[in-house]
Amino acid sequence: MENKIFEKRIANLRKQIASSGLDTIIILSDENRMYLSGYTGEDGRYDETAGILVITKNDLILACDSRYNTQAEHEAPLFSVICYEKSFTKELPKILKSINASKVGFEAERLTYKTYETIMEEISEGSLDIQIGSDNNILKNLRIKKDRHEISMIKKALKISEDSFLKFKKLIKEGMSEKEAAWIFEKLMRENDADSLSFDVIAAGGENSALPHAIPGNRKFKNNEPLLFDFGVRLKGYCSDTSRTLIMGKSTDKFDQIYNIIFQAQKIAVENIMPGIKASTIDKIARDYIDNTEFTGKFGHGLGHGVGIVIHEAPRLSKFDDTLLEPGMIVTVEPGIYVPRWGGIRLENMIEVTENGANVLNTLSYDDYLI
Repeated sequence: MENKIFEKRIANLRKQIASSGLDTIIILSDENRMYLSGYTGEDGRYDETAGILVITKNDLILACDSRYNTQAEHEAPLFSVICYEKSFTKELPKILKSINASKVGFEAERLTYKTYETIMEEISEGSLDIQIGSDNNILKNLRIKKDRHEISMIKKALKISEDSFLKFKKLIKEGMSEKEAAWIFEKLMRENDADSLSFDVIAAGGENSALPHAIPGNRKFKNNEPLLFDFGVRLKGYCSDTSRTLIMGKSTDKFDQIYNIIFQAQKIAVENIMPGIKASTIDKIARDYIDNTEFTGKFGHGLGHGVGIVIHEAPRLSKFDDTLLEPGMIVTVEPGIYVPRWGGIRLENMIEVTENGANVLNTLSYDDYLI
């Protein structure tokens, strides 16, 4: 990715830092490190790190250990790379002293209390006069609007997943287990040039499809029951996310009824997406449509979510999120109806909010759900 993209993002962040009263911001998460620097090192467990970014009005620093030093220097040419021996908590006071930091904001959502305590102890031992606080307000909507490069990468990731799904559909057969189906589908997506998956494939048949986040098991697919698939790939750091529900053999009246309700709920929600409308309003439109049928209360989760470097990010199409939609936002619209002991149907597309409304990024047809 060209440096000018990162330069623009850093410039926008620096404006927010200045207006917040902070002079330094520390980035801890994989996604924000990548977004601001191009560095793709990934943390392990919650108490492990692939490095931190330290950003001020004049300084761009990436601190990491020797495992990531060469990678950091290659991927983040705008940043001065510091390779520490022990830990970033030991190195941080030295860095903060060298840049004369006084009011520092941390990415609090990724800072454990234990790490916070360690940092404060190190700062105290170094006799540094530094105020530490949260930078959540600065970073909350950092990635909420996508630039043209990001939208292009999301579209490419989506194409890989959709092309793979079309191949996968031809391989589905009665007696195939959910685990077997998930593995076959994952293999197809990886062979189709996906870097990795956005999340583990959801493959659920019959009553298991009533579980929105079902884990594939040994249950075997049967004719005349819903088969729900939720899938996505990661490409060059960006995710796709799609759901489709199929049925083998002959469809049933109940399947057709629910499928049509979900299709219409999604359709009217997408038709109402436009700049300036609340995310919660779009959720309500789809939810009210479903609740005006006999399946009231059977749609429990939010209507959708932002997608980008991570699979779930702002904004949320939820009754709890009043974010005003803006051009450049990428969201899913995924209504579902889940009936215990029968199954569930969910349809999910990715939508780009544009100046004129909504641009549906998916190309998969809804008419070929019978296999």
